[in-house]
Amino acid sequence: MAVRRVGTVRDTAQGLLVLRAEEGADHDDEIGTILLSESLEDVGRVVDVFGPVDRPYLAVTLEAGVHAPALVGSTLYAR
Repeated sequence: MAVRRVGTVRDTAQGLLVLRAEEGADHDDEIGTILLSESLEDVGRVVDVFGPVDRPYLAVTLEAGVHAPALVGSTLYAR
């Protein structure tokens, strides 16, 4: 399974993770994209893309049992 780096978790807000997309990456992450942790476990799904076009932010809903504050500062990936 090929994965690509999507971005870094910057914060949590209203039960969502807020990621900053990777600089210079191809930002084709769409609403509905499933994101994975470094250990390739499902973390959540993109529900919004906002901010600057060249390096947007992504809002991610969490899978059941995922502890959002523990993910701040970590990198997430997509299949």
